[in-house]
Amino acid sequence: MDKPAKRIEVLEESQTIAMAKASRQLKSQGYDVVNLSFGEPDFKTPEHIREAAKNFIDQGYVYYTPVAGIPELRQAICEKFKRENNLDFKPEQIIVSTGAKHSLMNLILTLVEVGDEVIIPTPYWVSYSEMVKLSEGTCVYVPGKEENNFKITPEQLEASITEKSRVFLFSSPCNPTGSVYTHDELHGLAKVLEKYPRIYVVADEIYEHINYVAKHETMAQFPELKNRVVVVNGVSKAFAMTGWRLGYIGAPEWIAAACDKLQSQFTSGTSAVSQHAAIAALNSPMEATKKMREIFTMRRDHIFERIQKIKGFKTISPDGAFYLFPNVSYYFGKKAGEKIITNSDDLCQYLLFEAHVAIVPGSAFGAEGYVRISYAASEEDLQKAMDRIEEALNKLQ
Repeated sequence: MDKPAKRIEVLEESQTIAMAKASRQLKSQGYDVVNLSFGEPDFKTPEHIREAAKNFIDQGYVYYTPVAGIPELRQAICEKFKRENNLDFKPEQIIVSTGAKHSLMNLILTLVEVGDEVIIPTPYWVSYSEMVKLSEGTCVYVPGKEENNFKITPEQLEASITEKSRVFLFSSPCNPTGSVYTHDELHGLAKVLEKYPRIYVVADEIYEHINYVAKHETMAQFPELKNRVVVVNGVSKAFAMTGWRLGYIGAPEWIAAACDKLQSQFTSGTSAVSQHAAIAALNSPMEATKKMREIFTMRRDHIFERIQKIKGFKTISPDGAFYLFPNVSYYFGKKAGEKIITNSDDLCQYLLFEAHVAIVPGSAFGAEGYVRISYAASEEDLQKAMDRIEEALNKLQ
């Protein structure tokens, strides 16, 4: 019997990608589907970035690039870290990859041995657990409580640590909840981790600039964790550059060297055009990003107000990213014809085929009872989606 290797058989498909795929299939059949499942800004890449890429293409120097990234981009990333985060990195500590997801996979494979434990606060981004699974590590989940805006406490973190703990992996702003850790909250976690020098921190900061409450705070700022924090970032969210596929890390030099070695055998260097576009993005004023954030803020406020009026939906107002993560367990046990809604997967399937709205079940993020709704969509689509969701939910008995 033909079948893939076991590591592929046990791997789960990304639910965000699966829902997007299902919505595209419905669209191909002629249905008007509103897709609120993807974490993708619906804006064009700013014009000055597109022009920089065009100019580079016209120069004709589109050849292979160094595995770790072209020197000009690695220097621009160092300057970004210093300017925006007051972090001191050298170019040798920067690795450019084909998206922040690629950066994360490099790191997990670099740091995690068979049986090592990776501490992950829940809810978490869908791919974290599968990356650990590929590395043959073990996920240790720490539940972020809804009443604490889905953030974990130092006490919870310390209780999760064992002699096998190797990595603490989290995002702030968080996908899927939009929660943002404050300076003091991060410092509390750092003080715990200071006592366990074997544990490295992987801080996913891809939503750094989609932050509605204060300046971005990074775990890498604390001297207690010097040389133990890897910052993961990229250009997809802040600059509407999802399709350009470019992420990067700032890491202790030995980790960067290991990721360079690994990447050399997987993908080699990232697209030359994308790297030059990223230089233009990082070195330019942030006016386009600020404008996007203003629009996201207005959308957040509108959809939050609207969702509060939907019976059975309970949600917090997110402080970052562009998602709402409502508790929808009120609908479990209700029926759609002969079909009983037993979990978030059932509810999302029902809304996809009944309301033609694609959202993602909370089970994908380690949080059954919730759903993730992206508001990276036009006001018109958001209004249409909320109308359809409310109408479909009213049919459940």
